[in-house]
Amino acid sequence: MALRSEPTARQMRLATELRRLRRAAGLTSREAAALLGVSSAQISQIESALTGVSEKRLRLMASHYACTDEELISALAAMAGDRTRGWWEEYRGSLPTSFMDVAELEHHATRRRDVELLLIPGLLQTDDYARATFSSRIPAIPEEQLELRVQHRMRRKAILNRPVPVPYDAVIHEAALRIRVRDRAVARAQLTQLLEASELDHISVRIIPFDLDGFGGTWSTMMLAEGTCPQLDTAVRDAPHGVTFIDCEAQLEVFRALFRRVEAVALEPERSRDFIHALAKEV
Repeated sequence: MALRSEPTARQMRLATELRRLRRAAGLTSREAAALLGVSSAQISQIESALTGVSEKRLRLMASHYACTDEELISALAAMAGDRTRGWWEEYRGSLPTSFMDVAELEHHATRRRDVELLLIPGLLQTDDYARATFSSRIPAIPEEQLELRVQHRMRRKAILNRPVPVPYDAVIHEAALRIRVRDRAVARAQLTQLLEASELDHISVRIIPFDLDGFGGTWSTMMLAEGTCPQLDTAVRDAPHGVTFIDCEAQLEVFRALFRRVEAVALEPERSRDFIHALAKEV
């Protein structure tokens, strides 16, 4: 089997979880290889996501590693057997790898959560709003690349529109509603779409007004994609230098706690809709 030249974030996550299970069992890669009847090089390749692992072998590994968490084992086995080549693969080689990794992560998520302070979350943006945000990048993005990014962002919304949509919770600061990334028309259209999305049963939009007491503890955006079991949750940090995927349980718990704190002080969904509606009339 040829080695992978560029494993995806999902493939890397599977490899990371298998390495964690081995280490939790107190086994070296050489010892694990002996139990499985393979070379230590094969264990290294699996744990580096340079090669895949069958569902059968994964379950054997979990058995040798004394893992009794059937929910986690089944989730990892499903990851190992997944051969999905989603729509995002059309953009591989044309957009940064992180674009594909985020789309794949969302596709497999059981729930998505966002906290945004200065921009409308990507999954809720109009195409004109997205185009304006990408256009503001320094250095400027070439026109062809810009349109590909906008197209990709719009296609990510598929997770919210499929027959069984992914539940989505967005907490948005008032600043993001008021900042005009382009002009009045784009702002009005964006607020209208945000209102329409907030009416859907599987989407929760909650607003943090400027004058709301008790908002503290987080001063940056955050994204959380829940997996098929808590151990497979993933937090994502988007920064100018690139996207970071976080899967360490201690850090994940911090993100979960921060989201709960921010959500607790935000307006309830119905009051948030009233707030957006009132603001839209001002624009």
